[in-house]
This record gives sequence, C-alpha cells and structure tokens, in this order.
Amino acid sequence: MTATTNKTDAGAPEVELLTVTIDGVEVQVPKGTLVIRAAEQAGVQIPRFCDHPLLAPAGACRQCLVDVSAPDREGNVRPMPKPQTSCTLEATPGMIVATQHTSEVAEKAQQGIMEFLLINHPLDCPVCDKGGECPLQNQAMSNGRAISRFDGVKRTFPKPIKVSTEVLLDRDRCILCQRCTRFSDEIAGDPFIALQGRGGGAPGDEVHGVNGSQIGTFDEHVLHFTSSGDPEPMVRATDMVGPKGEAGMTDGLAVGPIGVAEADTSGRPFASYFSGNTIQICPVGALTSASYRFRSRPFDLVSTPSVAEHDASGSAIRVDHRRGVVLRRLSGEEAEVNEEWITDKDRFAFTWQAAPDRLTMPLVRDETTDELVPTSWADALDVAATGLRSAQGAGGLGLLPGGHLTLEDSYAWSKFARVVLGTNDIDHRARFHSDEEASFLARHVAARGLGVTYGDLENAGQVLLVGLEPEEECGTIFLRLRKGVLAGKVAVATIAPWATRGTAKLRADLVDAIPGTEPSALAAMRTGAEQADLADRLSEPGAVILVGERAAEIPGTLTAVAALAERTGARLAWVPRRAGDRGAVDAGLLPGLLPGGRDLTDAEARVDAGAVWGVESLPAEPGRDVTGILTAARDGALGGLVVGGTELVDLPDVVLAREALAAAGFVLQLEVRRSEVTEHADVVLPVAPPVEKAGTYLSWEGRPRPFGQVLASRSLSDRQALAALAEELGTDLGLDDLQDAHRELAELGENGATARAAALDVAPPPPPTAGDGQAVLATWKLQLDAGRGQDGEPHLAGTAHRPVVRLNRDTAAALGVVDGDRVTVGGPAGSISLPLAVTPMPDRVVWLPANSPGSRVTEMLGAGAGAVVTLSAGEVAQ
Repeated sequence: MTATTNKTDAGAPEVELLTVTIDGVEVQVPKGTLVIRAAEQAGVQIPRFCDHPLLAPAGACRQCLVDVSAPDREGNVRPMPKPQTSCTLEATPGMIVATQHTSEVAEKAQQGIMEFLLINHPLDCPVCDKGGECPLQNQAMSNGRAISRFDGVKRTFPKPIKVSTEVLLDRDRCILCQRCTRFSDEIAGDPFIALQGRGGGAPGDEVHGVNGSQIGTFDEHVLHFTSSGDPEPMVRATDMVGPKGEAGMTDGLAVGPIGVAEADTSGRPFASYFSGNTIQICPVGALTSASYRFRSRPFDLVSTPSVAEHDASGSAIRVDHRRGVVLRRLSGEEAEVNEEWITDKDRFAFTWQAAPDRLTMPLVRDETTDELVPTSWADALDVAATGLRSAQGAGGLGLLPGGHLTLEDSYAWSKFARVVLGTNDIDHRARFHSDEEASFLARHVAARGLGVTYGDLENAGQVLLVGLEPEEECGTIFLRLRKGVLAGKVAVATIAPWATRGTAKLRADLVDAIPGTEPSALAAMRTGAEQADLADRLSEPGAVILVGERAAEIPGTLTAVAALAERTGARLAWVPRRAGDRGAVDAGLLPGLLPGGRDLTDAEARVDAGAVWGVESLPAEPGRDVTGILTAARDGALGGLVVGGTELVDLPDVVLAREALAAAGFVLQLEVRRSEVTEHADVVLPVAPPVEKAGTYLSWEGRPRPFGQVLASRSLSDRQALAALAEELGTDLGLDDLQDAHRELAELGENGATARAAALDVAPPPPPTAGDGQAVLATWKLQLDAGRGQDGEPHLAGTAHRPVVRLNRDTAAALGVVDGDRVTVGGPAGSISLPLAVTPMPDRVVWLPANSPGSRVTEMLGAGAGAVVTLSAGEVAQ
C-alpha cells in the first residue's frame, strides 16, 4: 500500500500517510509533506539554501534538485522530464526520488547550480563574517565541482549597503535565496527588505535605470535608481520608490498585511524590530550585523545556550563569547516558545551588562567626604548590617527589588524581607500599580503554573488584547499571533485608542477606547450591549484574553477583564514587560502575598511558610506597596530602603521617589550598574548581570526557562548577596545554591494556595473629558526606547522609531499644525515637544512614547494614561 491512515489522540483528525521511496528507502510521511522533509525523515541529506522549515516554499536557489518518478493515472511509474526542486514538491503515493547520492542526473544538476551560484560570488571567505559557519562553503565542498570553469570578471556592487543602522548588505555575496525577503513578508510583516529587478536589468546603463535582480530596500539613495539619462539619484518627496523609480512602495511577494513604515531615528523608513533574524537565516555572508562585522571568527567563539532577559517572552538565545567578552547573540531553537525568531532587542542589546558604569566592587559612603568609596565585601556587609539594624529600630525598612530578577533571586528577596527584616513592606512593581492589580495577580496569576501557551495563542480562534501592544511589549507573542492569523487559525481584537502598525499586521479588529474608558468598553462587551459578535467569539472553546501590565493604570480595567473572562469562559493570561515580573509574583514580592500564591492574611499559609523557613512566626499585617513605601520613607515613617534593579523614571511618581531616597535614613542598593539610586545609597553591593549567573525566568506563560552561567564572574547574584548579608545579621537564609530555592518553592507550593485573596471589585472613575486646547493622554513604551538595557549599542538605537506626538486630523487642525510640525504637550510637572504624526484616532486624544529620547512621560509630564493634558503648537521653552 502507498497510502494509509494513522489514528491520533481522541478528537484529533486522522493523518493520511503516504509511502514514498527515497534512494531505495521506503518512508511513510503525512500527506502534504515536501520531498525535502521526507528525505530528512529517511536520513538523506539534500543540499539547500532557500529552504527553511518556518518559511513558505520558494524554489529560489534550485540547489535541492532531485530526480523524481511518480505513478501516472494508470499506475505506471514514469520519470519526470527534468530534475525537480525537492523544497517545493509534495510527496505523492508511490513516488520514487533519487537524490545526488544515487542519481547522476541529480548530482550533475546540483553541481551545475552550485557552479552558477559561485560565478559572481566573491572569493572573500577569509574576511567574511559567515566564514566557518557558511552553508555555501560547506555545500560547495560537498556538492560542487572541484574546479571552476569560470574565468571572466565577477559582478561587483558598492558595499556595504546600510539597510538599517544595524543590518548591512553586501550584494556581491547574495545568492538571491530570498530568505530575508520572505521572512520580512511572512513572519515580521515589515517593509524592510525586498527582491527587486528581473534578470540582468536594463542594458546600456552603468547604473541601471531598471535594476537587475538584487536584494535591497526601496530606497532611492541605496539602490541608485535614476531617471532616464540622469546619473544622479532622484530626489523625491518620499524616501520610498519602486523598481522603476516611481513614488511609493511595491512588494508583490507579501503574503499578509504589511505595517506602515515607521521612520527610524535618522528619519528613514524600514525600521524593523525583527531585522536581525534575516542576518541569522542568510545562508551566505550577504547580510551582516554592524556591531559584529569583522570582530571574530565562529571557531574562536564559545557558545552557550541562554534565555533573553529583556521581556517576559522566555525566548531561547545563544550567547557567543571570546576571552570573557560577549560578541554576539543568536536566536536559539525552541519550538514551543520562540521557534527560531527573536527581537532585535534580544539579539543586539547585551552590551549594557559590561557598560563602563558597571559596578565591580562594593561601595560605602565615606562620612567625611560624603562620597562612595570602594571597599571589601566584608567591610560592606558589616556596614550594611549595621545600617539595617539601625533602620529597623527607626521604623523598619521597605524593599523595592524591581522586576528584572530571576525566580531564585526573587525568592531570596522575599525570604530576606520576612525572615531577616521581619517586614511585608516589599513590592517589585517598578511601574504603575494598584491594590486592584495586586488582587488580580493574587487571584489569576500567582502559582498558576503553565497556563495559556504560545501554541494556544496560535490556535485560539479569538484573542482579545487589553492594555497590550504585543509588537512593542512582547515581540514573540506578536510573531506567534501573526503566524496564527495568516494561517486562519486565530482572529485578534484589541482595545486601544488607535490602530498601530502591529494592529494592522495582525489584521486586528480595533475597539476604539479613549484612555480611561477601557472598563466601559469591556463592560459593554460583557453585557452584549456592544461588540456582541466579539463576545460570542470569546465564548467559543480556546479563546484567550491577554491583558498587559498597563491595564493597572486605568482603575476598574482589571476588574472588568476578570468579569468578561468569567462571563465568556475565555482563558485569561497576564503579560508583563519585564522578564522577572511573573517569577516575582510567584515568589511573593508583593505586600500581601507569600511565595506560592499564598494569601498573607491566611494564618495557615503563614504557618506553612514559617515551617519551611524554620521560624515560629511571620509578620501578619500586609505591607505597603511601592507608593506606600516611598511615601513612608519620605515622611520618616520608615527608617530605610533596600533597592534593587529599579529605575526611578519607571515609577509613576518620580518626584516622590527622589524625595524618599533623599529623606531615607539608610539606603542599601543591590545593582549591576550605577544609577540615580546610587547617588543616594549608603552601601552599594554589586550583583551579577544575567550573563554572569545561572537562574530561571518564568515566562508570561508560567513556563520555567532555566539558563546557565555564561561568563565567569567575581560578582554575586542577588541570592548570594542577600544570603551573605543575612549571615552578617545572624540568620542563615538557607539559600546557598539554586537547588535550595527550588526545593523550598516546591514545598511551599505542594498544597497550593490555601486561600486566594478576595476579589477586589473597583468601579471605574468617570471618563476623562478634555476641553479646548486639551487632550486625553495615551502612552506606552516602545520596544526600542531610552531604557538602560539598550545602552552601549548605537547601531540598535538607530533603528528605534522616531519619537512623535500623535493627534488626529481634526485635533491637529484645531491647533493649526500639520504633519511634521512641533507640538507641545503639557502636564503638571512640565512639557514634552515632539514632531507631529497625524494618525487616525479619536478626537482630543494625544499619544506619546512613554520612555523615548525627549519623551519621558512620567518624569517630564507627571501624568499617566487617561490624564487630561494641554496641547499647544510649536515648542515651549522650559
């Protein structure tokens, strides 16, 4: 038999299996399998360049040619008239495939293609970044001819082309496999790079009026498009032109919606958050990284698998280092998480861990000079212990560990606060926060284990986004959603004030909501008054509601989200921005929550935790949140602060934070790099960055993502530093190694949460109303912004979207401004002036990037989403 069926799990459709023969070996494969995949299952290697398992077949390079015979309608096996590309041909019942291993025809065809590809390929392997890990090198040796017959002059191009500030293109090396263009179209949806021209181009022109086939961007200044008889590049009103010089962008290969081209910091289009993936999947050295170019050889590098630290995606990465210096990061392969893709931020933003302001020695403030001076660990721990004892006697201590910690470090902070300092004044939320959010996290997030997964999103049927822009806040979620959208497996809807480029690329339905009205939009959806179709789709099996951490900014939003999930039966998942936020919740870095999701007010939970920690009693009174801790420190109700990875500009009240640090009697900081907090610290303990320690991040799914130590380090992790400090204070924290933390966390979670925090139903305030010259503020952070985790990488910074202020056409007209004019937005603390980008959005709503150069909203305006701010034309002097 050549076709059978294979029974699968209950409820799953049966899979039809086909029998094909590859190099004399029979193999059964599911219907629809490509011949090149069938050969892989048979253990037969077929050379290829354009083929990639996550991209649609293209047959562009022709390197995978094989000799194929198949039964005709009468059942007679007949050979196909010429070799076929195995990466585009589906296996059929009874098909017989002969690869280069058994067929002279296939071998000759592959050798001919290899010879053709090498005709114009430069012989610069010794200086090419791909040298040593290049598929073209490898396959030229294994599947090419030993001697070249070509003795002409190779084609050359000016190089390198700056496709962006981070991605450089050497067109001489390009073999037109189209992997990069297909990735941009099929995966990212960015108008970033494209195949242009046909054949050899228009003859007779030194710089072709119609270009030959080449990879590039539709940018007249890059590919030298010229008007007839004019050797100079054309100057047009737009920076984007088509293959024949006409204004606008053309891209016929796009398989899905393409987002509008945002201008990057230089004002050029094509900035993409995922462009680095094209470098990694390029099978030659045509695309290279500006930050890695000519810096090393692959065989000089030591590679270590790890996990990205910038967001809650849990993406697998590979860290390549030489002589103790990280030189590059690549995407790891993790089918259940990020597949083979990562954001540019995860790929390129790693130099912050070795920045010049890196803390390498403990610092203690000299009483005479009031300056921080280096000292030994023994002295620093002694001074810190003395200061903590004094602060405990002066009202106690508040702890602000931040959201960048590993699960083990978060647990150490939680245990240190309760067992050593005897306080519940601890909160990791270095952002907008509320009691409503704390209740939501305790009920719906803490200790839930693996909940909604990436696979669930891809096949959800319907996904609703609330307070979340996946492309900006968790790029891996965006890529997985887009994959499901293009496959027809999921539809996306978003509650937002305007349709972003990410919304367009997801074909998402926009539920217009002026900031502050999200609870009303959710309530209307729940009651069926509006968006009844969407509510019905959320009631279908598999539907998911993804709520971002920004939902905490608008009172009542999280209450409405929980009610909608309960009413529809949709699965609910919370997506924070930081890699350590989910682990911090599970570890109990909240004022009313113990590790394992146990409610602090539950006596049984405190007894169980005390038994694991070896103490008779724990503080029973719920502690203060971030704002409460800072207010108490400013007012003298607390004797000191212990601060971890917290940036003051991320806090909702920057002025309060600065006043609290200035007024605190004692400040202890545990940090990787100097920060604004350092200037107020009495003792600074340097701790290891992720690359210099082992640990575990919990992704937004609740999936543990362990990683090992990459580089040797003289710094301690937060867990080790706190354990040493506890010992100095006379307490054994019992966390000498990672296994101790895992064992205790397992014990605390064995019985589950004995009691969940009571639901906190918060009624939304009246919707904001903007008068003449005013607008309601919408704001969120862009993926690439002014965050310190991107420091030291100017090439990456150049691809960040240019900061703009967004208004709709009518609101802009009322101000008397047009696209590109300066607009000033004013708030209680000051103002922000940026160029205008007219955007379809509700009247009297203004959007600003929350933490981009020249636009630090909480610090410069003293306001957040939903606040009423003022608008004025032009730039206002500060």
